[in-house]
Amino acid sequence: MYESYWQLRQKPFENCVDPGFYYPSESHQAAILKLRYAIENRREGALLAGGSGLGKTLIVTMLRSVLDERVGPFVHLRFPQMPVDQLMAYLAGELTGSDWGDGTPSVQRSVRRIEQFLAQNAANGRHAVIALDEAQLIEDRRALEAIRLLSNFASTGQPDVTVLLAAQPGLLPVLERTPQLEERLAVKCLIRPFNEQETVEYVSHRLREAGADRPIFEPEAMPTLQELTHGVARRINRLCDLAMLIGYAEQQKTIGAAQLEAVSEELVAVAPE
Repeated sequence: MYESYWQLRQKPFENCVDPGFYYPSESHQAAILKLRYAIENRREGALLAGGSGLGKTLIVTMLRSVLDERVGPFVHLRFPQMPVDQLMAYLAGELTGSDWGDGTPSVQRSVRRIEQFLAQNAANGRHAVIALDEAQLIEDRRALEAIRLLSNFASTGQPDVTVLLAAQPGLLPVLERTPQLEERLAVKCLIRPFNEQETVEYVSHRLREAGADRPIFEPEAMPTLQELTHGVARRINRLCDLAMLIGYAEQQKTIGAAQLEAVSEELVAVAPE
């Protein structure tokens, strides 16, 4: 709606997993490096933890793009909150590229199918990855135990699969109560919000990727943006997107701190209690 007014090719602050808009902050780059190490050295498991809206799903997507060609298949499950039999059946289907057919097989049959595939995959010189996004939603202890069992498969003397848990910090106490799984996480990464300088660079990066060739947000608006969003990427996207919409509607030449504060107050006012 506002792209032509701001002379952009596309909207710069969409909350979508687009590698072109990835901003390589220090925290995000460090996480990718550690996770890549865990996978390419065939570790049993790894953890990527961070609050909502910090870019965990995007990190998993970027990680997948930089892995060695011998890594695969790479299964990325974005909503793992399902009964354990369905979870294992889904993973078996994604790994092998074919579903079971009618009905849901037992956990034992799915795990056996996964084990056979992983052994053959490893014999072919490949290493599989299972990335479970929003892993804090896995409440069934049987599901956590089944996930732990996957890390036991080691047909060639090394694990045949790396299990990557991407989760909000709420998973951490669960792992403390599940030491058999926690001990298999060779790498643990905690991503943090952007600091003010990173927020400035993040906004500039996304605007450039969208085609901006002039400043849209006034420099003095950046401390306000940091204060209002606390450096959380999803909040930055939402606030900047709406500010640009209002700026278009009011025919503003640039967006300043006052405009950001007004939009933020409106968001708070309409938020559900």
